Amino acid sequence: MDFSYDVIVIGAGHAGCEAAAAAANMGSRTCLITIDMTKIAQMSCNPAIGGIAKGQIVREIDAMGGYMGIVTDKSAIQFRILNRSKGPAMWSPRAQCDRARFVQNWRHILENLPNLNIWQDIVTELIVNEGKVQGIKTLQGAEFKAKCVILTAGTFLNGLMHIGHVQMPGGRISEPASYGLTESITRHGIHSGRMKTGTPVRIDSRSVDFSLMEIQEGENDFHRFSFMETERNLKQMCCWTCFTNERVHEILRSALADSPLYNGQIKSIGPRYCPSIETKLFTFPDKDRHQLFLEPEGENTNEMYLNGFSSSMPMDVQIRALKEIPAFRNLVVYRPGYAIEYDYFDPTELNPSLESKIISGLYMAGQVNGTTGYEEAGGQGLIAGINAALNCRGQEPLILGRDESYIGVLIDDLVTKGVDEPYRMFTSRAEFRILLRQDDADIRLTEKSHNLGLATDERYYRMTSKRDTIDSLIEFAKTYSIKPAIINPVLEELGTTPLREGCKLIDLINRPQITLLNIAPHIKALARELDRIDKERKDEIIEAAEIKMKYSGYIDRERLIADKMVRLESIRIKGRFDYSSLQSLSTEARQKLCRINPETLAQASRIPGVSPSDINVLLVLLNR
Repeated sequence: MDFSYDVIVIGAGHAGCEAAAAAANMGSRTCLITIDMTKIAQMSCNPAIGGIAKGQIVREIDAMGGYMGIVTDKSAIQFRILNRSKGPAMWSPRAQCDRARFVQNWRHILENLPNLNIWQDIVTELIVNEGKVQGIKTLQGAEFKAKCVILTAGTFLNGLMHIGHVQMPGGRISEPASYGLTESITRHGIHSGRMKTGTPVRIDSRSVDFSLMEIQEGENDFHRFSFMETERNLKQMCCWTCFTNERVHEILRSALADSPLYNGQIKSIGPRYCPSIETKLFTFPDKDRHQLFLEPEGENTNEMYLNGFSSSMPMDVQIRALKEIPAFRNLVVYRPGYAIEYDYFDPTELNPSLESKIISGLYMAGQVNGTTGYEEAGGQGLIAGINAALNCRGQEPLILGRDESYIGVLIDDLVTKGVDEPYRMFTSRAEFRILLRQDDADIRLTEKSHNLGLATDERYYRMTSKRDTIDSLIEFAKTYSIKPAIINPVLEELGTTPLREGCKLIDLINRPQITLLNIAPHIKALARELDRIDKERKDEIIEAAEIKMKYSGYIDRERLIADKMVRLESIRIKGRFDYSSLQSLSTEARQKLCRINPETLAQASRIPGVSPSDINVLLVLLNR
């Protein structure tokens, strides 16, 4: 074998899979190294993809030619759009997946990609020479050479699991931790820290009384994660909800002295927005119950996931507490929940390309950057893979703006602000979220990816066809005239005010009671326009066109604001100042600017501790 590659990816989690696939599809000779080939893209915690803001990230990954959306659609056993009661900027797809099928589908893709090899081993050392990555060494004694290395090790670096007083080394239950790699990186001046995450008990469905739970159905409309032609072929299944009670809380409180989170055994910081059940009791002492979601792990298994009951409490405490919930009186579990501590690296020591500022050719993505979530990892992995491939070609990196994608927001937050707890994406983190909707991720991003050679011609054609059809439909609505005498009876039937004078069709569509579909039967010309749309994509295109029409004022206003920010993004300042010598800056600003060394004036303005007056100082100096 030839152990020389363009790109080596360490870790085959969600970041690693997207990174390896992107680099290989862009023509780089790539090797993906994983501890266990049967656990490629393993869903370590909840077997679900998407959710609020996370679903938008998956749509962006798919739009750029990544695979998370395709794999999710093929593995989905329940699909829903969250936040339907809010505006379309907040609509977020989510799918419960068959855990085993998800792994199988990802492995099938990776094993059949040209330019990609897979090696099963544990990486123990990063080879660096004069500040430039040269390759890696493994536990089995193999030595790989590479132009670029992408680290996506997840929770495996010095991983330590906790169940009460029981401590077990490992990156996941029954899987070994990775030792030595963190130390081989930090000795070059890169800073590391420790973070914590956790996962709940797994339950045997045969022991559950579902009659005492509330059913949660999925949706079976046209929505998918992938913009390509994918189908949800697996049996669609239900989820179930129930609540904890005061007796459950009493048992948990009485055992807090044995909780690794509260007895000092765990010293690292866990995710704020996915807390353990014991943290919920501590943070919300006045709540007498907490909602739990019982979710299937697959189409053909009795194993179920208890969302909302993540815990590192002793095994017997977890089981005793759960048995106080009526539906779980006869509870049988496959294994208890546990917490895991692991190493991460300071993401402010990365460039926006996700390449290390300290070791040239080293890229990092996923939980090693202090994030939490499959989707956040996949988005980072995709960008790291693209930029490693571009590096190998000697080309400039791809940097996505905050007005272009949630992935851009995520990476900018990491490299600009850093993390002091596991980072999770929310729609509220994006100042331009009306521009970053899930329905138009392909129109925002596919052309960029196609120009890089990643998104295929087929994907690009589907995007341009969709975009042209939407534009044609909107133009028709803008120019087609409506007469009151013909349409007023219909408007009254739909519960909206009759017209006093004629108007354009788009003025009707902008009413909340009116949609293209409910008005089309009464306007023959519109019905003909809709009939011309490709049947396979008709619903998707109609929804996207309607959103653009109804929300055009908000979209245009936000685009105007975003364009002003883009102008600041175009002012590049990296390498132009010796910040330590600028006494007109505040002390904090000098320290932060020296440490982050921002690429642009806009990035500098987002650094915590850099004030508007500091930015004005830099503007004055630039003008000089």
